Amino acid sequence: MARHPVGASQDFEPQRVKVLRVAGERVGVVLHEGKFYAWEDRCTHDNAPMGEARLEGCQIECPRHGARFDIRSGRVTRAPAFTPLEIYPTDVDQDQVYVTLPD
Repeated sequence: MARHPVGASQDFEPQRVKVLRVAGERVGVVLHEGKFYAWEDRCTHDNAPMGEARLEGCQIECPRHGARFDIRSGRVTRAPAFTPLEIYPTDVDQDQVYVTLPD
C-alpha cells in the first residue's frame, strides 16, 4: 500500500467529484459530510470512467448505464453492476488529502 497526496483539503468542494491521476491510476475523490472518499474511476459493469458521475447522498451513479455504488463501502446499490467498486482509504494531514492505493 502506498499513500499519495491528492491536494489541499480546501481544493475540494463538498459533493463535487474530482477525478485525479494518482500513481498512473484514475481515482475519484469527493468530500462528503466532512469526510473524504476515494474510489477507482471505473464502473465495474463495463469499465466506463465515472468522471461525469452524479453523487446523490452517499451514492455515485455511473453516467453510462446508471449503476450505483455506495462511496463509503463500494457496495452496489443499483444494477446493472453486481461487483463492488474498489474503495481506497483516505486521510488528511495538515490540510493535505492523501489516498492510499494498493501496490
